[in-house]
Amino acid sequence: MKSILVIGMGRFGHHLTKNLLELGNDVMIVDSEENRMEDLVPYATSAKIGDCTNPEVLRSLGVANFDLIFICIGTNFQSSLEITSLVKEMGGRHVVSKATRDIQAKFLLRNGADEVIYPEKDIAEKCAERYSMDNVFDYIELDDDYAVYEIPPMRAWIGRSIREADIARKHNVMVLGIRDETGDKKIMPSADYVVKAEEHLMVLGERGTVSRLLKQIGSEK
Repeated sequence: MKSILVIGMGRFGHHLTKNLLELGNDVMIVDSEENRMEDLVPYATSAKIGDCTNPEVLRSLGVANFDLIFICIGTNFQSSLEITSLVKEMGGRHVVSKATRDIQAKFLLRNGADEVIYPEKDIAEKCAERYSMDNVFDYIELDDDYAVYEIPPMRAWIGRSIREADIARKHNVMVLGIRDETGDKKIMPSADYVVKAEEHLMVLGERGTVSRLLKQIGSEK
């Protein structure tokens, strides 16, 4: 459990806060408009109305006491930049700022952000990757070269164990998990696990390698 400050209750900040609370974190929320956070006030650890471009408002929050600070200002980049700089000057331990463009990220990093996130860009890239490939049910990017893909089994795997199918050696992918027809997951299955036709496999591999594997799976239909 972490102590987290979320500044800016737009759509992203709102969803981020809900998920952080569901994971059991202590979350303080701040926005200049009360109506943006009304539904979260009963659940957040604390809430404050205020303009965080004002140094006095930020000082009143005790930014140095939080493990993480998210700055989720999406419509006014100047404000996001000012708040990022002020938060870091006041002792923010780890500052994560939201950006919509690469040029914004550069300025935020130069002005105190420890990390920059691109929610819209990340979702767009994930959707493009997932829907451009046939037979991909989900996709998690790890870096520029590797990702985890949820895929159906090849015919040659069905009714055989992961070891017997020799998936890692033949296809250069690692089976990290199995999702059955009910949606339940089995993480890190043993090499003796027998693959069923209705299941999906979560495999880790290089993009080009998985792309070739998916073409093989598609050709079996």
